[in-house]
Amino acid sequence: MYRTKTCGELRLADINQTVTLAGWVQRSRKLGGMTFVDLRDRYGITQLTFNQEVNAALCEQANKLGREFVIQVTGTVSERAAKNTHLPTGEIEIIVSELNILHTAATPPFTIEEESDGGDDIRMQYRYLDLRRPNVRKNLELRHKMAFEVRRYLDEQGFLEVETPILIKSTPEGARDFVVPSRMNPGQFYALPQSPQTLKQLLMVSGFDRYFQIAKCFRDEDLRADRQPEFTQVDCEMSFVEQEDILQLFEGLMKHLFKYIKGIDMTEPFPRMLWSDAMKYYGSDKPDIRFGMRFVELKDLTEGRNFGVFDSALYVAGICAEGCASYTRKQLDGLTDFVKRPQIGAKGLVYVRCEADGSFKSSVDKFYSQDDLKSWATRFGAQPGDLLLILCGEPAKTRKALGELRLEMGNRLGLRDKNTFAPLWVIDFPMFEWDDETSRFYAMHHPFTSPKQEDLDLLETDPGQVRANAYDMVINGVELGGGSIRIHDSELQDRMFRILGFTEEQAHEQFGFLMDAFKYGAPPHGGLAFGLDRMVSMFAGLDSIRDCIAFPKNNSGRDMMLDAPSEIADAQLDELNLAVEIKKK
Repeated sequence: MYRTKTCGELRLADINQTVTLAGWVQRSRKLGGMTFVDLRDRYGITQLTFNQEVNAALCEQANKLGREFVIQVTGTVSERAAKNTHLPTGEIEIIVSELNILHTAATPPFTIEEESDGGDDIRMQYRYLDLRRPNVRKNLELRHKMAFEVRRYLDEQGFLEVETPILIKSTPEGARDFVVPSRMNPGQFYALPQSPQTLKQLLMVSGFDRYFQIAKCFRDEDLRADRQPEFTQVDCEMSFVEQEDILQLFEGLMKHLFKYIKGIDMTEPFPRMLWSDAMKYYGSDKPDIRFGMRFVELKDLTEGRNFGVFDSALYVAGICAEGCASYTRKQLDGLTDFVKRPQIGAKGLVYVRCEADGSFKSSVDKFYSQDDLKSWATRFGAQPGDLLLILCGEPAKTRKALGELRLEMGNRLGLRDKNTFAPLWVIDFPMFEWDDETSRFYAMHHPFTSPKQEDLDLLETDPGQVRANAYDMVINGVELGGGSIRIHDSELQDRMFRILGFTEEQAHEQFGFLMDAFKYGAPPHGGLAFGLDRMVSMFAGLDSIRDCIAFPKNNSGRDMMLDAPSEIADAQLDELNLAVEIKKK
């Protein structure tokens, strides 16, 4: 055997045992006639000790060890004189009697430490070395535990794990598909699934009743911290259920994960918020409710004072930052610059300081009296010492900007603690969203989402007012999962396709397999999909999902380690009946 123990398991109870360990050299240090080597494997670090006076040849061999050498040692477990309280194995060491170098190693391009000196690009290029760092490894161990607990919970609830194909038909709605050319069918392409949506619905038609899959999904879209071109979903579907059944069951799943992974026992029901209220009070369909600062609308209190900016605006609203009246002019200018950023898009910021003596100091003092400002403060419920921050403009854009300002203030005031978790359900999403460029409605989720029964009469007459039987689970301002009750009635599905601008031929070409299946008896069904990467990232307290994925892509969608994507040989293109022409942008 290469080892009888791992580098993380030996304790004082093992003293005087003869053991064999194997692993990587973390570091070595020479102190007088002694050489100490830290040996690392997946399980931890153990100190090895070599004594020049006891075995000079062995000590000389140890002095030649470099970082990341792979070695095997045999020795006796001994109590350390100078204990290391930061290591689980810090009370013992191995007095080495035999050393075997299994593989030498080049000097790594960055330190294999929790706080590495390697930048993102170099760590991604040498990801196999980055994965040796204990904090990165712990993220993948957490991912394993979460996937295991997901399977355990869903198995206990009667779900079957069913794999669905990776090579499927392209259905160009939503994000762009990744496509794969078919050699055996020249000029035709598969698509990689953005989700197993239609396939899991077919499993419901097949009578599987409760399905789940930890599924690979692919979307060709611009990347950011919580988005990768390939990602993993906990994908679920159920038959003969209503929305309430799904919310209860998957709320239970999340509570199970918090209890068994984080040791947090969530006993209270998750709050529920209408989509319309989320947008009205937070400017986001994924509000962070760890802190307050809900929007307060002021349009009616600002009119008639000859302040043209407010008078001409369709929407005036703000937030109350408690205890921030002491903000300096420099800090206020910084907030103004923040909301003026192109990605936020506000034209300016109005502030009102609620002074300790009950008076008010504002950037619009020459337009509004103390009584006016007092009426604003009263509506906010502001107290002396608070700061009002107000934006105005077109409603949707201004709410979005105010939402970003709210999150920025939450960060500045330390109100977004990563160890505090505030879950909620956002429900009753709009069924459709209008696109000005194409002058048509698109499904906010997908074409198979069921509208609310009481809104069916509005489908053709006022589709913008139709609400969907759709729901998202949001925690700390992150959408962890979402789903809907599906349409199982063929006639209603046909109406939906017409509203979305599909001709009968187009609908049948893209979704004929599903529509045909429904003719043979489709049960009422619905489901939900969680983003496993986002869940692990949140539980680990990460700012990006990349460090909970073994081999992620960078922000340009490149695998720096494999140097992919890459060109392929002409012979391969010929086999696929393809020619490549790069168009100039």
